[in-house]
Amino acid sequence: MPTSRSYRDSCGIARALDVVGERWALLVVRELLLAPQRFSELRRALPHVSSNLLADRLRELEHNGVIRRRPAPTEGPRVYELTEWGRKLEPILLALGDWGIDAPQPPPPTALSATSVLIFLRRAARPDPAAPPTTCRLELDGRVWTVRLASGRVQVQPGEPATADVSLRTDPKTLSALLADPAALAPACADGRVAVVGDLSAIGRLLHAVADPWPSGDQTSTSQSALDVGRPATG
Repeated sequence: MPTSRSYRDSCGIARALDVVGERWALLVVRELLLAPQRFSELRRALPHVSSNLLADRLRELEHNGVIRRRPAPTEGPRVYELTEWGRKLEPILLALGDWGIDAPQPPPPTALSATSVLIFLRRAARPDPAAPPTTCRLELDGRVWTVRLASGRVQVQPGEPATADVSLRTDPKTLSALLADPAALAPACADGRVAVVGDLSAIGRLLHAVADPWPSGDQTSTSQSALDVGRPATG
């Protein structure tokens, strides 16, 4: 059953924490920012939470109107997605991630989900607005994402692109390292941590959009890796 614990404080901050203040709750919300996910996908993205505790958090968040369940687009278990009210947490989580840059890293072993890295990429990347439009197919931990760079903007969407200039398959921690140091791409391909098919210059444009962003008035977070700012500092 959903938890009945409450701060019994009428302040809006306290009431918000009554809804999403339990351990792991905000990280569940983080994982649903970019796409709906099945229980098994959430469990994989959050390897340090037990199945029972994750199930409890999902029930609580659903009970409180933050998430909902709906049939999956393909056969299989239903997926969890944010409600309209739950999606309003996005700027709060992004601000929390920026604040958490100054918090110390947790001791190993640490986790880094694909969603974390992609949130960082979307937030930090600033492509050259004069560069040709680029579509990248990213496969991270077995799930495919489409990343588009065009007119100085970046879009990240779940699923296969209609067409792609390049396809890259790797794990989230390796992609995070490449976003910090694009020169590491060749060694990562050589040792099998990365597989690339297509136009290597397209991957270069993607990586350098984060590592060497096009100048703008706001340089917040672009010098940090996804290990630092891809995740809210609550987990």
